[in-house]
Amino acid sequence: MPPSKGTGDSPAGSYDAIVVGAGVAGLYALRRLRDTLGLKVKVLEAGDGVGGTWYWNRYPGCRCDVESLEYSFSFDDALQQEWSWPERYGNQPEILDYVNHVADRFDLRRDIQFNTRVTAARYDRAGGRWRLDTAGGESFSAPICIMATGNLSVPRVPEFKGLESFQGRWYHTGMWPQGGVDFTGLRVAVIGTGSSGVQSIPIIARQAKQLTVFQRTANFILPAQNGPMDRARETRHKAEYTERRRAAYDTPFGIAGYPPPTRSALDVPAAERNAIYERKWAEGGSISFLYSFTDLLTNQAANDTASEFVRDKIRAIVKDPATAELLCPNDHPIGTKRLVLDTGYFETYNRANVTLVNARTAPIQEITPTGLRTTEAEYAFDAIVFATGFDAMTGALKEIDLRGADGLTLAEEWRDGPHTMLGIMCAGFPNLFMITGPGSPGVKSQMILSCEQHVDWIVGCLRHMRAHDIATVEPTRAAQEAWTRHVGDIAQMTLYPKANSWYMGANIPGKPRVFMPYVGGVDRYKRNCDEIAAAGYPGFVMTPRAEPMPRPLVAAAGND
Repeated sequence: MPPSKGTGDSPAGSYDAIVVGAGVAGLYALRRLRDTLGLKVKVLEAGDGVGGTWYWNRYPGCRCDVESLEYSFSFDDALQQEWSWPERYGNQPEILDYVNHVADRFDLRRDIQFNTRVTAARYDRAGGRWRLDTAGGESFSAPICIMATGNLSVPRVPEFKGLESFQGRWYHTGMWPQGGVDFTGLRVAVIGTGSSGVQSIPIIARQAKQLTVFQRTANFILPAQNGPMDRARETRHKAEYTERRRAAYDTPFGIAGYPPPTRSALDVPAAERNAIYERKWAEGGSISFLYSFTDLLTNQAANDTASEFVRDKIRAIVKDPATAELLCPNDHPIGTKRLVLDTGYFETYNRANVTLVNARTAPIQEITPTGLRTTEAEYAFDAIVFATGFDAMTGALKEIDLRGADGLTLAEEWRDGPHTMLGIMCAGFPNLFMITGPGSPGVKSQMILSCEQHVDWIVGCLRHMRAHDIATVEPTRAAQEAWTRHVGDIAQMTLYPKANSWYMGANIPGKPRVFMPYVGGVDRYKRNCDEIAAAGYPGFVMTPRAEPMPRPLVAAAGND
């Protein structure tokens, strides 16, 4: 759908609120702002469809690592009762179908402008409005701006020398062609063994004549144990949805149903401990495994027991001992990088057409016209797949020329790492809200739950502002810095900072090494947010309107 021109009573399309991004966060924000608060809302989306990460990541094998019955919206009970997932873990096409269904069911598309990439957002203090400019030369303005730009939405293609000379085809898992790719009979390289590499490698291996995987860092990978949806389990789960959704907010990861552990891994005899790990391995999933004991993410010795269990599993699956050892992670504690769920990943290395190359001891030097060259060898390929991840958490926001009050730039504010209040707002940027920004538990939680919680908090804040004739809100610098320190202090109490992960920005050359997510738990985080709202938003500056707003509020339609 080609972009339409902005409309309104000014040269810029004029709205009550503008949302950037039409993924799950942007869609829910539109639903609440429009149908609950009655605001005139415009959503600006770079792609030509809804879905966000599930729109862009079409690579083979792409699948969610949270179970389908949990990874879904909770705001409409009829929706969650009626939708039926075919498998335990949803794959990309299934999840995109679901998101499209939500967009259609709640008539959201009429307020979304597709093929519209925002390049700049500037706050006009005198006018009290945000002005957003697009790559197509359009402008839009609103007093409220909500960034629903996602945490993993800026693909990182390594700056390898000679890439432009490659005569074959190259792809990034985060920018996959809509029509898919057929690797049948081709010599293929996959660079990277994070989540997208682990998911795509087994499928590419079944097509390719020869697959060579270049691994710089081995990752801990657990079995998904995926399969067709257990319909009896689905019926039980749906009967308990209300209680489960409420209970999820009282858990660290935003997912209910896993009994919290009560013992340290070091207080359990080795045979019993390994039997527990075996049950968790057979059960599948990452949350359950991390819930084996109380201290897997806080005590190195406890973590070592789980790490070695997984390494032993790898050694048992992969037939070649040298390859198995190369696949065994040994430079970070299990769970401190995002755990990857797989289906047949390690078994893939038993295939005769698959080779694993250690790109740490033999780094890639350049891409050549016919393949690539490492410090030790030259390889010929017909296709190269970059499974090299994203500029996570801050990349999408820093790609936009974002300027707050008095010309303050977000890039400058975040030059040493992100500083936020609750991962929702930044000092000096009035009425600019972020959904699951750095400093929130988003990427360490059930993401749709965190998106809903953020949007609900934002809606509550806007209601408070309207009820008290408040024009603008922004955090104080003191409150922002206190929260940012708290996020860092909590991280330092865990093993997370021991890993050079994208949580730390370690995958982006030159990016400040700062642990960005809040890992104190969804439960603790939500209590913080709720207490701040209940107390009248201490730590935030609220500027009164020059003139009172008309009353009453536009009537709420839909979920409240």
